[in-house]
Order: sequence, then C-alpha cells, then structure tokens
Amino acid sequence: MFNPQKILILAPHTDDGELGCGGTIAKFCAEGREVFYAAFCLCSKSLPAGLAADTLEKECRKATSVLGIKPANLVLFNYEVRELPQSRQQILEELLLLNKKITPDMVLLPATSDVHQDHQVIHQEGLRAFKNTTFAGYELPWNNYSFHTNFFIRLSESDLTKKTEALKEYQSQAHRNYMQEDFIRSLAKVRGVQCNSAYAEAFELYKLIS
Repeated sequence: MFNPQKILILAPHTDDGELGCGGTIAKFCAEGREVFYAAFCLCSKSLPAGLAADTLEKECRKATSVLGIKPANLVLFNYEVRELPQSRQQILEELLLLNKKITPDMVLLPATSDVHQDHQVIHQEGLRAFKNTTFAGYELPWNNYSFHTNFFIRLSESDLTKKTEALKEYQSQAHRNYMQEDFIRSLAKVRGVQCNSAYAEAFELYKLIS
C-alpha cells in the first residue's frame, strides 16, 4: 500500500494549496508525515487597496502553521501573479532544485484542467520536474472545467476544521465566494459521499509509484 512520508504541495499562489488540499495537509501533518509547501506568487498586486504588500505572505505563514506545516518547510517565491508563463524555464529550474533538496514521495499540484495560466505552468513544469515521483492534481472547482475524481483522501472532522480555520487566516481574501466555510464543507461532504466517508478531498492521480 502506498504510504508517502514526504509530501510536497505546489501552490501557484498563496492559498491555492490550502483550498485544494488543506484537509489532506492537516491529515498528513497529524499523522507525523513531513509536509512541504512551495508557493510561487505572493500576489501583492491582487490585494485590496490599502493593504501592505506582504499581507498574503503573512497570511500564508499563519495558515500553513494552522495546518501543521513547519515554518522551515514553507518555501515562498515572489513571481508576479499572472506572469508565470513568461518565467517557465526559471520555474522549472526552481522545481528541479526542490526535487533534489526534498526528494518527496508525493507531489500535489494544480490539476490538468485548471484554466488559470499560472496554475497551468506549475502543473506542466511540475510534471517535468517530478516525473519519477507519485503526483496528483488537487481540485479548485472555479478553475476546473472538468475534473476526473479517481483518487480520494478521506478526512475527519478535525482535518476539515483545520482546513477551514487555516483559510480564515486569509482575511484579505475573505470576500471571495470560494473562501466561504459552507462551500468548503459542502464540497468535502460531496467528495466524502463518493468514497463512503464523512468528508474527503478528491484528486486526479497522474502517476503512482509504490
């Protein structure tokens, strides 16, 4: 049975990892697995007027801490939001370095069908950089026009609560409809029904190496 001990989350923007697989992160951390999180955009240009440029960086540090990720395992880059396609080769090199440094057993990244240009770059270059690793795509329904749910991770109430509490740290993003707790819980409930669990998160599994 596949039992990853080192898991790397690739987030194009701060909060993507928490939204797509925050419950899974909380579960893995609670089980004593080592979880790493790399975010590529701090999105200062997307912040509401009047907020400090480092707002999302601070919120990401708090949110990942709530989930149980060690501060030393958080890697933050500062590429410009919506401009990752122009930095594709440099991002690939960053990912290759992460692979060499961390040697993860499993990588979770945006799904194939994600239409956001930054998410597409992290997905495509992630597949290249971690081609000898198990990897799966996490679900962001507002960006996924289609999503093949062929891999589920069951969540407890505690796992899901940690996810919702982590997302509440993103006060600068609280106005977004996909940040609402009722949406997060409803989606987890739907995915749970599909795998006979109270709650779950769904993924697209691209490669499994046991």
